[in-house]
Amino acid sequence: MRHENPAPERAGFSDFYTPDMKRVAIQGIAGCFHETAARRYFRDEAIEVVPCRSFGELFARMAGDPALLGIAAIENTIAGSLLPNHELLRRSSLAVIGEYKLRISHVLAALPGEAPCDIGEVHSHPIALMQCGDFLKTHPGMKIVERDDTAGSAREIAEGRLAGTAAICGADAARLYGLEILRRGIETNKHNFTRFLLLADEPRAAEFADPAHTDKASLLFTLSHTQGSLSKVLTVLSFYDINLTKIQSLPIIGREWEYRFYVDVTFDDRVRYRQAIDAARPLTSDFRILGEYAECPNPAI
Repeated sequence: MRHENPAPERAGFSDFYTPDMKRVAIQGIAGCFHETAARRYFRDEAIEVVPCRSFGELFARMAGDPALLGIAAIENTIAGSLLPNHELLRRSSLAVIGEYKLRISHVLAALPGEAPCDIGEVHSHPIALMQCGDFLKTHPGMKIVERDDTAGSAREIAEGRLAGTAAICGADAARLYGLEILRRGIETNKHNFTRFLLLADEPRAAEFADPAHTDKASLLFTLSHTQGSLSKVLTVLSFYDINLTKIQSLPIIGREWEYRFYVDVTFDDRVRYRQAIDAARPLTSDFRILGEYAECPNPAI
């Protein structure tokens, strides 16, 4: 199975493109955590990554190129759900074909030959800076400078030969841009994981189906503002021994007090899963199976 954890040290940044190589759209530049997750998911294959500046651009490019695959973060164990990505997925015709859970670990990286005592500025994305707050407090002499991207901070230092400046980024970005890793694992909370969804144009989803290992599904439906509407659906899932692993509600604009629900479930028995779907569908509106795929095991800390 392609998404197994743990993953080895990253390789393949310089893979040569071939016509049959999978192309995967990522949000961010080369070396970002999206690229790391994509390459680890397809660990047995060489892939070409297609960088996108935003998630909106990622979904737009996939809409215009049915052969393009994509990977998009959907939730983080510290920051929670990425709500805009739920909406982008709903509006698209894409299918979820897999998932990958990546432990987010930050390093302090600078030009080769630099030492921690040489660092006067630290550049990174605001969230990464926040996640490394305890480390930064122990180095009050380091000026914090916010940037748009963790990998972009590493690239900026490398291309500008910025002495005395370090980036907080992933180890893959540091290696890609030729920086020296001064400190590893500087994040405050080691239980920092991001879950990514692998996406494909819906007609292509069957190419990636693996019924023998499929044990998870992402569902979408709406419910009316009536007493017990959600409880009835959850009761059906429980009756058929379907495990609810996530539920996310978003309001429907223009329909006060009505909500869309994004639900992830796991199951051991595919027949009972299908029975649960058939029983729950009439209790909802706009019911849609976003994807059925193999659950990714939780990564080690």
